Amino acid sequence: MASGEKQDIETRLASGLLGHWYVIGKSVQVKKGKPHAVTALGRNLVLWRESGGAVHCLEDYCPHRGARLSRGEINADNISCRYHGVTLDGSGTIVRVPAMPGCALEGRKAVQSYAVIEANEGIYAYFPSSERPNPSALNLPEEFSDPAWSSILCMGRWECSYRFVYDNFADPMHACYLHADSFTLAFGAKQDVMRVEPRADGFHIARLEQKDVNLDWTHVVVDGSQVYCRLDIPYPAAAGPGGPFRIIGYATPVDDSSCMVFFWRFRQVSGIARQSWRFLYRARLEARHWHVLEQDREMLINIPRDAHKREMLYQHDVGVARMRRMLAQQALT
Repeated sequence: MASGEKQDIETRLASGLLGHWYVIGKSVQVKKGKPHAVTALGRNLVLWRESGGAVHCLEDYCPHRGARLSRGEINADNISCRYHGVTLDGSGTIVRVPAMPGCALEGRKAVQSYAVIEANEGIYAYFPSSERPNPSALNLPEEFSDPAWSSILCMGRWECSYRFVYDNFADPMHACYLHADSFTLAFGAKQDVMRVEPRADGFHIARLEQKDVNLDWTHVVVDGSQVYCRLDIPYPAAAGPGGPFRIIGYATPVDDSSCMVFFWRFRQVSGIARQSWRFLYRARLEARHWHVLEQDREMLINIPRDAHKREMLYQHDVGVARMRRMLAQQALT
């Protein structure tokens, strides 16, 4: 591969792959009657919820003078700039210029709009590319539609590349070292061999000699429309009903040096057991989970941005290498 092509791939990867869906917020953040500002893939966006409940997403920019629409107000199903009242609909079309009725600006599509899907308390947006201008089909994690699973969504902002987060997901071996003082991840052997198995939608990375003891495997989904990771953390009986603690994780770049992380936490519970585990999670387990995530965050934000130029990888990093290769392949499509 020529150096110019490598640089082009690096540029595409740095701030996020276009032609993909990304999680950009939680449903509870977008309330009726109030705009919500988000930055993703280096773009300032505004979200709002119309009267029927549907969420719209536009570039956070008024085409009149450039003011932020997120500083404006919601009028019925549209959004109005507070500076001069210019009003746009969910497609980015100017529908009203109140200071001059009949203005030639009315009816013009002036701001980029983004397709939105709301699912399981999360909001996804599609970022088009020149090769993929129209939204691709989004295959949501199967747990989202399976009533056997109960989930809680959390999010945070980390000051590191989103690619560091995905490297971390693809590295199950780090858990027994970095998280050795946690509620569940202190168990298991500290020596092993990693094995990668290709899957139709990505790959599966797992420890060879250990299963269901620690964070022993990760299913990485890179299906051409999105990237996310699935993993299980074995939980003892003291953690309540539901078996292993499943996590579905996404990382959305804010820019080339920061990202938003979204973690869906799942248990297989029903009836009164579902209410019991959710109460137990909020009361006891959530703080412990954030403690683990904070260990990951602190480690990743302190890795130099150019660390990949000096890395000395070994066998345990086969998942990291596969992750990077698959993302690079996506950058070429």
